[in-house]
Amino acid sequence: MTVTRSVILGCGSYLPARVLTNDDVAKIVDTSDSWIFDRTGIKRRHVASDGETTSDLALEAAKRALKHADTNVADLDLVIVATTTPDETFPATATRIQARLGMTRGAAFDVQAVCTGFIYGLSVADNFIRAGQAKTVLVIGAETMSRILDWKDRGTCVLFGDGAGAAVLSAVESSGATTDRGILNTKIFSDGRLHDLLYTDGGVSSTRTAGHLRMQGREVFKHAVTNIANAIEQSTLAAGLTPHDIDWFVPHQANQRILDGTARKLGIRPERVISTIAEHGNTSAASVPLALTAAVADGRIKRGQLVLMEAMGGGFTWGAALVRW
Repeated sequence: MTVTRSVILGCGSYLPARVLTNDDVAKIVDTSDSWIFDRTGIKRRHVASDGETTSDLALEAAKRALKHADTNVADLDLVIVATTTPDETFPATATRIQARLGMTRGAAFDVQAVCTGFIYGLSVADNFIRAGQAKTVLVIGAETMSRILDWKDRGTCVLFGDGAGAAVLSAVESSGATTDRGILNTKIFSDGRLHDLLYTDGGVSSTRTAGHLRMQGREVFKHAVTNIANAIEQSTLAAGLTPHDIDWFVPHQANQRILDGTARKLGIRPERVISTIAEHGNTSAASVPLALTAAVADGRIKRGQLVLMEAMGGGFTWGAALVRW
């Protein structure tokens, strides 16, 4: 009996031209390059220019992903944009991408799971494909996090940047074995009781403003390592594998200490963890596809290898996606 797998045909990313180094940030808030790098692993981040929107970044990433996948816009059935910083309260940023790509069929919508958004987007796309409701899906993670930062709060403003990443998924009939190419499984979770550890102090219904990002860093770190490790273990167990069978881990680029702590907890060699945080910081839903695209582009991720993507974000949300590349 055959099963339908969601194969990632290609990926692409885009970062705004404007760069803020740690020294640049030190001119805005009381901090230093060494203080930021020692605690986070971040050296610089990209920031959208005035008038540059989340959909602008998403569109460029989408175009590059479609080119890499050798896929035409006319083939798309669905566009999913994972973002916590949409262009407008409504309509969905995905519909703007649909229009700007010239896509006149199918559907488009956003998902909101903060930093876990791209993993949630992959899970939704995979289920649409498995159910036979879509054959080709464009999943984008895009953010302009700089727009919701309090630039007087050095505990948060030093961490985040702007960017976008995208992937094109296509339905392929497979044997159902773990040797199949494509998404083997996705595992997504949330716990709304942890809201106060990472949130924005605004919203349409509450304050009529976007608000600013607020975070209890030490508590987030503690939950991040535990929850991410659990998601990885559940994903690999469901596939009859262990973390040691994975060729590459592509984590949410939140903090280098979280990446290192998770690797230690699971006994993963650091060289198997894709880290791009030094170059663009925490870009929320964009960080996993940005890291994925970088590792595919430089040849580290090769056809047939096992790739595990994972993330955790406000809500709390967390999850993992296991893919045979």
